[in-house]
Amino acid sequence: MKEQNKQKTRFAICIVDSEPDLTVRKLYRVLPDPSAAKDKYIRVVDESGEDYLYPSGYFVFIEVSQPAEEALLTVVNNYTK
Repeated sequence: MKEQNKQKTRFAICIVDSEPDLTVRKLYRVLPDPSAAKDKYIRVVDESGEDYLYPSGYFVFIEVSQPAEEALLTVVNNYTK
């Protein structure tokens, strides 16, 4: 079987309201950052429109189907333009 090169997009929901650039219960796209993950941080594009590192404990990760992923990416890409 061929290994798929496309990395699955990850999404997480913010569960804290103590950060000014995050919104509790909002869905964020998680950007790949293996170095940050080693230290239990994740990289997300926050309310400022820039990507930053946050403790992974600030989020709950969710799995979405392929059609849902495509729909969410369309929304995220339109939001960040």
